[in-house]
Amino acid sequence: MIPVAEPWIGEKELQYVTDCVKSGWISSLGDYVIAFEERFARYCGMEYGISCANGTVALHLALVALGIGGGDEVICPTLTFIATANAISYTGAKPVFVDSEPYTWNIDPERIEEKMTKNTKAIIPVHLYGHPCDMDRILEIARANGLYVIEDAAEAHGAKYKGKMVGSMGDIACFSFYGNKIITTGEGGMLLTNDEDIFERAKLLRDHAMSTTKRYWHEFIGFNYRFTNVQAAIGLAQLERIDEIIKIKRKNAKLYNSLLKDVEGLTLPPEMDWAENVFWMYSVLIEDDFPVVRDELADSLRERGIDTRPFFCPIHVQPAYSEYNSERFPVAEELARKGINLPSGTTLMREDIQNVVSGILSCIS
Repeated sequence: MIPVAEPWIGEKELQYVTDCVKSGWISSLGDYVIAFEERFARYCGMEYGISCANGTVALHLALVALGIGGGDEVICPTLTFIATANAISYTGAKPVFVDSEPYTWNIDPERIEEKMTKNTKAIIPVHLYGHPCDMDRILEIARANGLYVIEDAAEAHGAKYKGKMVGSMGDIACFSFYGNKIITTGEGGMLLTNDEDIFERAKLLRDHAMSTTKRYWHEFIGFNYRFTNVQAAIGLAQLERIDEIIKIKRKNAKLYNSLLKDVEGLTLPPEMDWAENVFWMYSVLIEDDFPVVRDELADSLRERGIDTRPFFCPIHVQPAYSEYNSERFPVAEELARKGINLPSGTTLMREDIQNVVSGILSCIS
């Protein structure tokens, strides 16, 4: 089976993990945690980094650090992994969904203001599948209305918007290091900010809000969202070759594009002229004039030993958010109906991509 994604773990990861284990510092304290936080923040162009147990809790920590809670509203796209909305819900705030742009597949900035109310406190743009959002417009809206911007960059490590690194433009940025992400620590996440006050609050909240001056003293409720030194050892090794990983991702996307560009009924992944897509997933749309529908194509590829996955289901149609089921977001719904993620891992060989393309072409021959 050619998987949709798999981690690329090398000798450096083994070396750092072995060193970590031998040191005895395998929990949430240790040199690797500090080094990974500092270097990842610097890589993204931010001042402070706080490692977390995963990307979802990074989002939750960001929202709580900003003081967002019951009665507040936070705007986010409906076409994203459900973790974005869940993190908002954990705080007691209400997620407010916005439709997608048809050309970037990201949140449509021109639809944001119509969803704003006096209770709106923040916007969470999600850089979907590795392509940056239109950050200038989003930041313009946020600044004009006194709103925070939290970049959900879980899928876009190293992507660029007008030359700026994704994760460097909002008040806070949140990343995931799950096993299928651009770089991985197995599980794990990171919160980045340039604001020292936000950094100090989030750091305190991450560790049960334990006083920094009195051990086991807690003036308010915090969380156990810590990250281990072992995970950080893997992450540091991954970070040291992130440029190589992204180069491979983009090279593989270029090969896919060259082999699929003339296939009728297939829309290739976007890359606006102001963006550098890292193609976390090589994602395409199966249009209505393609000979088979999306799910039939997925079944056909699976029979050939090729794994795929559909686009995320829009959050507003899901049972967990049933109060939104009557709303319509036509662009997001169409993207979700047509979208499929093809094998996208860094370990893909040229012949793997050719096999995937052969499987797609077999449906039109």
